[in-house]
Amino acid sequence: MYGCDNKGYGNSFVLIVVLFILLVIVGAAIYC
Repeated sequence: MYGCDNKGYGNSFVLIVVLFILLVIVGAAIYC
């Protein structure tokens, strides 16, 4: 929606989301 207009915020937001998802997956794998 906001996309490439605010590159800094958009990219860091996507990066945070991806890292959070990876963290959840790894955490679930370790926990289980």
